[in-house]
Amino acid sequence: MMPEIAAQSKPEALCVLRLSAIGDTCHALAVIRRLQDNWPDVPVSWIIGKTEASLMSDIADIDFIIFDKSKGLRAYKDARAQLAGKHFDLALCMHASMRANLLCRAIPAATRLGFDRARARDFQWLFTDRRIPAAEHEHALEAMMSFATAAGAESRDLRWDIPLPDDAREFASQYVDADKPLVVISPCSSQRSRNYRNWSIDNYAATIRHLQQEYRCSVVLTGGNTVLEQQYGAALSADRASQAINLMGKTSLKELLALISAADLVICPDSGPAHMATAVDTPVIGLYATSNPDRTGPYLSRDLTVNRYPDAARQYLGKRVDELRWGQRVRHADAMDLITIDDVSGKIDEFFEI
Repeated sequence: MMPEIAAQSKPEALCVLRLSAIGDTCHALAVIRRLQDNWPDVPVSWIIGKTEASLMSDIADIDFIIFDKSKGLRAYKDARAQLAGKHFDLALCMHASMRANLLCRAIPAATRLGFDRARARDFQWLFTDRRIPAAEHEHALEAMMSFATAAGAESRDLRWDIPLPDDAREFASQYVDADKPLVVISPCSSQRSRNYRNWSIDNYAATIRHLQQEYRCSVVLTGGNTVLEQQYGAALSADRASQAINLMGKTSLKELLALISAADLVICPDSGPAHMATAVDTPVIGLYATSNPDRTGPYLSRDLTVNRYPDAARQYLGKRVDELRWGQRVRHADAMDLITIDDVSGKIDEFFEI
């Protein structure tokens, strides 16, 4: 049996492997910051996906190795070229997928640290030398922090410190009114098969009315440029009375982060913006029914999270949460309808009454 790694002395050089997605790379950055706070003079390289790099790669004290999956096999060749001549005491392989596993073996490291067997998806244990201790019922951020602990880095306060260029801040400032709270709503999650994380347009419309009628909020809609997201944006900004501003497909990741940073509140389902908001200390009302917020919810806003996951598990899987595999999704198209307008309005009221 492969042994778990013991805490070690200060390394000379570190490599982190986490390609995607936006939320998980936000978690990975918090891990890197903990490593840097323990060992500020130890160089850190990060193998990251191209999309995620557009948010992170201007961080000055990290050496980024960008993996562009759209290049196919050429992407691996490019990554190896960027790794040439480097040597690491430890590689933290915080991404268990076949694509990431293949990259893991290309890292010139004395030790490659991966997930414990239960969480090492796609046979990751075949590509690593050591593993983090097994643990149950951890939040995704806590699971990644286990890599820092295993590396010997002592606990530190969470920090992210993602740079925001002036042009991104200027973009966001257009939507800030000193007399009105700014609320960013990112209504849609990634458009993967059987994802089922999106609340309905009608429910979001009612929520926008509540924000504006009760608290005089400015509401900005953000998201991507998919057909579904454009439908949401058009429908939710069509009501002249509500005057929600539609920025669907109109922001870069840096502009989105600047907007979230300037906002008083973010409302979204299980998606990247929830974790981007956490990284800039903006409160989040997370909408969760098909996924467990105890695993993937906004880490610093769990008190504001709407959690209908237990109801969805009972209704569509016939089980209690403690009977499910940790992180198991409820893949039913109607599950998000278990979240009521009153659920969300109640969290909004709670936020503004604090």
